[in-house]
Amino acid sequence: MPLRIDDRIEIADWEITEQFVRAGGPGGQNVNKVSSAVELRFEAERSPALPGPVKARLRRLAGRRWTKDGALVIQVSEERSQARNRDLARERLAALIRSALTAPKKRVRTRVSLNQKRKRVDAKKKRGEVKALRGKVDE
Repeated sequence: MPLRIDDRIEIADWEITEQFVRAGGPGGQNVNKVSSAVELRFEAERSPALPGPVKARLRRLAGRRWTKDGALVIQVSEERSQARNRDLARERLAALIRSALTAPKKRVRTRVSLNQKRKRVDAKKKRGEVKALRGKVDE
């Protein structure tokens, strides 16, 4: 079943592969017997659903989860249930793509006003005078 990100973007099944592995950590026999952890792999670089700028932002947001061949790997082993871990991985992928969809605001360069510069210099001069008066008193 395709993963729906928003009304325009839908990730096809062929772009996502899921592999179930044994989870580490506490859990007793359940951890030793059942492969409940999920490793979701999304072929982001080859995905026709994502535009170029979104892919670039996704790569930056993914960090170490981005592989050399352009795939995004998400590992989830929080729950005991395989199905729940799978749902969590898909939710995380969708949230990551949603955050990559919003373009960052363009920074508007501003200048410090001349009056503010003058006030800063005056304050420094005044502080310097106070410090200069602290020296030894000559007799």
